[in-house]
Amino acid sequence: MKFVYRRIAAVALLVLVIALGLTFKSQIRSGFESIFGGADFAGPGSGSVSLTIEPGENGSSIAQSLVDAGVVKDYNFTYKLMIRRNDVYVPGTFSMLKEMSSRDALDRLITEKYLVVNRVTIKEGLRLKQVFSALSDATNIPLSDFEAVKPSQLGLSSKWPSLEGYLFPATYSFDKGLSAVQVLQVMKDRMDAELADLGVSKASALKVLTLASIIQKEARQTNDFYKVSRVFTNRLEIGMHLQSDATVSYGSGGTTVTTTDAERADNNGYNTYVHAGLPIGPISAPGRTAIDAALHPVAGTWLFFCAVNLETGETVFSTTVSEHERAVAKWRAWMAQNPGWNG
Repeated sequence: MKFVYRRIAAVALLVLVIALGLTFKSQIRSGFESIFGGADFAGPGSGSVSLTIEPGENGSSIAQSLVDAGVVKDYNFTYKLMIRRNDVYVPGTFSMLKEMSSRDALDRLITEKYLVVNRVTIKEGLRLKQVFSALSDATNIPLSDFEAVKPSQLGLSSKWPSLEGYLFPATYSFDKGLSAVQVLQVMKDRMDAELADLGVSKASALKVLTLASIIQKEARQTNDFYKVSRVFTNRLEIGMHLQSDATVSYGSGGTTVTTTDAERADNNGYNTYVHAGLPIGPISAPGRTAIDAALHPVAGTWLFFCAVNLETGETVFSTTVSEHERAVAKWRAWMAQNPGWNG
């Protein structure tokens, strides 16, 4: 009986070995036939070429693109291999080689490290011109293309004077081949998601982002964001002018924290010394903390604040004019000890 079992086991093992051998032999033959039969390159390839997979593109189209780019040799052979493999291909631009084997080429299309992207970090508090400049440098899209995009092209209403304040500051990876509109749409959509998460309606977005953008420029330490928000909220509630030098600087095209008498007297829509209430629109790219601070100011009676050390960001918050004047005197003393400071 044991002998019978052993014979059965031996036969089964022999069948398995033969099957594996035939499979291996078939794969070897297929490989040789594909190369020597003219259906595939031997690889590994040389040079470089980019291949872009568009959203919704199917395998047949991808296989044809590979052939057209000179990456693989034969459409039918490549497409049949794609069907057998049943890989999932994601949209994007991939770094490829000329004259690759079909198998190696398809491996690249499912490997993230070969996905070519333009990575850029947009810092909180940047003005729109600075945002556009950073995006242009990272993507090689002409600066003029970004400057030409209108708020309406991204779905914003005519109430928005520009895209200022509606492009969320973060680190992005943009596929090559995107247009300026597509890049900005990604950033605008991210801001929409942040606002929705914070419970901000579309109707109140302009007001919230305008206040948040001022907080972003005026507050120097994260813990002060909510106190700065309270100062401005208190002023708005009693009809007191915001008198934000950051808005004055923005309206005049300045770049420093200090402003001149002429700038503070200029009658533009961003000058909160001349006009009561919020300016006509945001003055910078506010981050999530600034937006949250605009929505949730900390409790307090302050009506003034003054940064008394521009290097460390130390800021004094005051309720009365006399308290504020003492803080201003402290700031002036610091400025006298640090001539030329314009941070």
